[in-house]
Amino acid sequence: MNMDLTNIRFPRFFVGRVVRGEPLILSGEDLHHATKVLRLKIGEKVVFCDDSGLEYICAYTGADSFEILAERENDSEPKVHLRLFQCAPKSDKLDLIVQKATELGASEIIPVISKRCVSRPDSSKKSNKIARLEKISEAAAKQSGRGKIPLVHEFTSFSDALKLHKKENLGIIFYENGGIGINEIIAKHENVCNVDVFIGSEGGFEPLEIEAANSAGLITASLGKRILRTETAPIAAIAVIMNLLGEM
Repeated sequence: MNMDLTNIRFPRFFVGRVVRGEPLILSGEDLHHATKVLRLKIGEKVVFCDDSGLEYICAYTGADSFEILAERENDSEPKVHLRLFQCAPKSDKLDLIVQKATELGASEIIPVISKRCVSRPDSSKKSNKIARLEKISEAAAKQSGRGKIPLVHEFTSFSDALKLHKKENLGIIFYENGGIGINEIIAKHENVCNVDVFIGSEGGFEPLEIEAANSAGLITASLGKRILRTETAPIAAIAVIMNLLGEM
């Protein structure tokens, strides 16, 4: 009896373009993980993703090569494209934020430098920090069964971040000094396809930044009666938004 492979979870790898009928090749850290960490044996199965929305179930054929056995739709990628604009927090909190945002379905993470940011990495450290965040995003995407790795952008200023927001997108900026309830906002935009979420650093946003955000088309929002830490707020916000939009 042939086993139905369509609903089984296998180790996951992200690759470039997949060509049907040709073997898939792993290299570098992925090959090391497959052969030295997972210790794959001939015939054991993994999943390859190529950003097409499909997943390819493959069997290990030895060395660095895999054979495609079947393909299936990836059902974990949300239909809503959510971009998280996260003002840079202190210490390594951004690591946790990127990991959890990826697990919850964010499509892009944009680190932002606002006026009250204490953490301001210099140019010599920014590239290393982004490279680490990209690895965290990839690992979280593999663990959570994503079909795509969320894009982690370079650090940008708050004013430039506002320029990235398109007025046809639903833009939400969370403010500790009050705003419209997130349930009310989503109820008026339940068919939205693109959401931009702005979260402040430990010091929150300055009033002038909120005014600039409102002028750019963002809605000032509240997550409730309690003040959340900067590393908690994006996790709560994305989870609530995705749940209200039917993407959890």
